[in-house]
Parts: sequence; structure tokens; C-alpha cells
Amino acid sequence: MAKQVTLIGDSIRMGYEPTVKQLLAGVADVWGPEENGSHTVNVLVKLSTWVLNRRPDIVHINCGLHDLKTIWYGGRSAVVPLDHYRENVQTILETIQRRTSAKIIWATTTPVHDQRAHAAHAQANDFDRFDSFVRKYNEAAVEVCQVLDVPVNDLYALVYRAGREQYLRDDGVHFTPEGYKLLGEAVAESIRKLL
Repeated sequence: MAKQVTLIGDSIRMGYEPTVKQLLAGVADVWGPEENGSHTVNVLVKLSTWVLNRRPDIVHINCGLHDLKTIWYGGRSAVVPLDHYRENVQTILETIQRRTSAKIIWATTTPVHDQRAHAAHAQANDFDRFDSFVRKYNEAAVEVCQVLDVPVNDLYALVYRAGREQYLRDDGVHFTPEGYKLLGEAVAESIRKLL
């Protein structure tokens, strides 16, 4: 019987999910919510529906881009402050560990191209994202994963090694089709190791 895999995450997850499904076809039944997972607060709210009630064998989670976006354009205050993000990640992981037998993989948040992201939001004047925030939030999440013995799929490093400039779209956050394929291959491989 095929293993049940749940993918949780934001629009980046939605972009790589088709590749993961294709690469794991016949080996695992891959499911992800139709909606964007958004930030860690939303993942906590939906955790029962998306993970606990489904009882997957493996859960792959990426969450951070909506946490670290700024409250206003040009501002430096994140929607979910770093210390709250750390607590939320810990609560998400501990809850899954305590209430299921699922193996968990945490994926680092993918890079942001500051100039492209800033320019993309200039007209709407709504919010910003900064790669320095991504690094800090990733560091916090990885520290939690180390304590809880959760493996990390380092998508941030993957994109930098492969060439951030070439794989990020003009908005500085989302990926080209080739970028999503690259991410999907890495996610599928991380899952395959736990099957």
C-alpha cells in the first residue's frame, strides 16, 4: 500500500506540488491543501484538518514567507515576529510528533530577491520581504528542528547553489517553472529517503 504524504506550505509548496506528485506516483499518495498555507498561525489553526485528522505517514512542511513579510511597505516589522515564529514552529512540530506517528520533514524558506520584491510591491504599497529576514527565520526553525530531531530539507541553500537569479521570477519570491521543478525534485527526494 502506498504511503500517505501530506505537503503543507504556502504558494511555493503549491508550485512544486505537481512535480512531487509526478515523481512519487505509484510510491506515495501525495496530498496538499487546495489553499495557500500562509503563515504559521494559519498552519496551527488548520493543523487538525490538514495533518492530525488525515494521519499521513510523512509530512513535509515549508512555512515562513508569510510570517516574515513586513506589516507595511518599507517597514521592518514582520507580520509574525521572530520569537513568535520560533514558538509556532515548535508547537506545530511537537503537536504532530505527539498526536501522530508521522515522520516530519521541515523545509527552509526559499530565498527572496530584495530589490525585485520591493519593486513588485511599490505600486500596491502593501508590504516588503527581505532575504535577511529569511535567513533569521530559517535559523530559528532549524534550531527548533535540531532540538526535536526533525530532518531539514534546505531549499534555501538549494536555490542559492543552483542560482537564485535564474530561478526567481520578477517578483523576487515566486519561481519560474524550472525553479518549481528544481524544488519539487528536492522535496520528492527528501520524502523518498523516508519511505
